[in-house]
Amino acid sequence: MSKKVWKNEKLVCYQDGKLQYLQFKILLQYPEIVHAYTLRSGNELNFPPIIKDEKTLKESYHKICECLNLDERKVVKPYQTHTDIVKTVNIVEEFEEIDGLITDKKDLVLLTTSADCTSMLFYDTNKKIVGSVHSGWKGTLKGIAKNAVQKMIEEYNSNPQDIICCICPHIRECCFEVDEDVKELFKNKYQSEMEISEIIKQGEIKEGKQKYYIDTTKINKMLLKKEGLKAENIVDSDICTVCNSEYFHSYRVDKENSGRNAALISIKL
Repeated sequence: MSKKVWKNEKLVCYQDGKLQYLQFKILLQYPEIVHAYTLRSGNELNFPPIIKDEKTLKESYHKICECLNLDERKVVKPYQTHTDIVKTVNIVEEFEEIDGLITDKKDLVLLTTSADCTSMLFYDTNKKIVGSVHSGWKGTLKGIAKNAVQKMIEEYNSNPQDIICCICPHIRECCFEVDEDVKELFKNKYQSEMEISEIIKQGEIKEGKQKYYIDTTKINKMLLKKEGLKAENIVDSDICTVCNSEYFHSYRVDKENSGRNAALISIKL
């Protein structure tokens, strides 16, 4: 039986044995779905960065699905490559060059992984559509959050005002330090849509290079609002994976030794 470890205004953290995972309170209001965002949990959960590591993946699928009473044979995990592509899922199959999944099919488990990148969980409370989306800085630059909403509208005739989006722990502005080249990409992409000073802050000069900090959270919220989501239905975890790397996998902290956190969602009823 899972037990609550701690909770805040938006989240509850559960522990089942040695496994820990977060759930959003707003999604817990809907018993027809199951969702979670996994913590490091020591060595108990270790979603590897390479999907071809089938043994480790299957072990982690088994552990988290057992906790949540989900069928590990129904897990759908895309091979993520920082695209802006979102696919509709009807059966268990492999997806390459894909970073977002949506479905209306019962019992399928949509799972994406991240280590500092932004994971987003979607739920259309009227049409009963779920989605799991991975948005690294490249995905945010390309607007995958917008694409996810548009895909739900195109495929299922969703009304954006019925869609909830939960933004899982990820690297935040305080730690997302970039060089001039990446700063310019974001500036050129979004300067016509929002005040650049809201999303880009100048940092220090290090080793002769000017550094900048980018607020990808604000960008994703802007994209979702422009697609018609209600502000109260965009729920941000407010957790930075770098600042809290003792609890979450972080590529900036652990580099090539980093594991992955998993964001998963499934329709059960």
